[in-house]
Amino acid sequence: MGASLSIEDLRHAVGEDTIDTVVVAMPDMHGRLVGKRLDAKHFLEDSVDSGVNACSYLITRDIDMEIIEGFEVAGWASGLNDFVLVPDFDTLRRVPWMPGTAMVIADARWEDGSPVVQSPREILRQQLARLESRGWQALVATELEFLLFDDTYRQAHDKHYHDVQRAAYYNIDYTISGTSMAEPLMRKLRRNMRDAGMKVEALKGECNIGQFELGFKYSDALTTCDNHAIYKDGAKEIAMANDVSLTFMAKYDDGPGNSCHVHLSLIDETGRPVFVGTDGKCFSRTFEHFLAGQLATAREFGISVAPNINSYKRFRDGSFAPTALTWGRDNRTCAMRVLGEGRSLRLENRTPGADVNPYLAVAAIIAGGLHGIENQLELEPEVTGNAYETDVSRMPGSLREAVELWQTSDAAVKAFGPEVVHHYANAAVKQVAAHESAVTDWDRARGFERG
Repeated sequence: MGASLSIEDLRHAVGEDTIDTVVVAMPDMHGRLVGKRLDAKHFLEDSVDSGVNACSYLITRDIDMEIIEGFEVAGWASGLNDFVLVPDFDTLRRVPWMPGTAMVIADARWEDGSPVVQSPREILRQQLARLESRGWQALVATELEFLLFDDTYRQAHDKHYHDVQRAAYYNIDYTISGTSMAEPLMRKLRRNMRDAGMKVEALKGECNIGQFELGFKYSDALTTCDNHAIYKDGAKEIAMANDVSLTFMAKYDDGPGNSCHVHLSLIDETGRPVFVGTDGKCFSRTFEHFLAGQLATAREFGISVAPNINSYKRFRDGSFAPTALTWGRDNRTCAMRVLGEGRSLRLENRTPGADVNPYLAVAAIIAGGLHGIENQLELEPEVTGNAYETDVSRMPGSLREAVELWQTSDAAVKAFGPEVVHHYANAAVKQVAAHESAVTDWDRARGFERG
């Protein structure tokens, strides 16, 4: 039986008692799924048409679930009123790793039915509408890397995340025997994601110790981002069930960070590739402008691909994470890597880390491309050597720098609107303030005796 469900399929499964729980979830600011687990009969009787009420602070909470002040919506001053999670039934599916469970991704709506413009799914929808007005559709794939540990999440927490045991003890990049030690878990991960309706391609070891990447086939942008969010949450749940843990944080240690390379191409209403030149091999002018727009907006849109303090520690020369804002054909030292020919010609944006909110990252890539098209930006020459050694603009060096660029960006306001710019700027400013006031292990090691 397939993963995808219609409402009638769900009614039948609930009648047979093979499904008793429906998860209704939306992606929050951090790309996490938040919402409720509903009794399946209650969902069918009371929530299919009306949706599910939830506190609107879901769109303002920080990573620790704390309420942050300074937002234009959903603070103490507003009384922390509700909004509605409206199910998108195109996403209804079985959850193979949770017995008797179905899941549906929801859109956040105010009580009057208007969209919550600051919600990640709505932000992406707006950029997809801009493409649609030109007769274009975005095809997207995301590549998430993670580090695997033998400790459970609780054990890691109790150790204060020190001396957590890696699932490998040497570099297993591309090795078969080296990845075999984790294959029982990885097989469960691949099968569960396949059975949840995702098109699994391949799993490989990566170059940090205990690092892996599971790849999925491309799809339309919204489907890919929904699948990304489900996979990320599901991978953690599968790890929990198997008494291990994994992390998608962008930079865990001095080794290579966890990336989330985003592959994107455009097709027109007839299915023809937009990026391909008339000869079938070269770039179209549209692709040149789109690619130029990526480079022009990468710094200003930085918080969309690097949303956390930790995200910026990943940007290090010679680390497989890009620093120089350059492009090149099949050049992994560039921020923008161009791959394929003909129908497979696509952009790989290498700036996001695995901590990224996929909806915001894809929205920013589309918005950057449209900025380049609308302003007819000329594409600079490609880099064929080591882009780390080039003298060009760099990604922001910190979240503080990135939020300042975002706040003063006319391109961001034009693409996303002032409400969205203010919302995510406030979140970033408060994160910086919290980090700067925190006492860390680094502080204690330097100051306890020697200071």
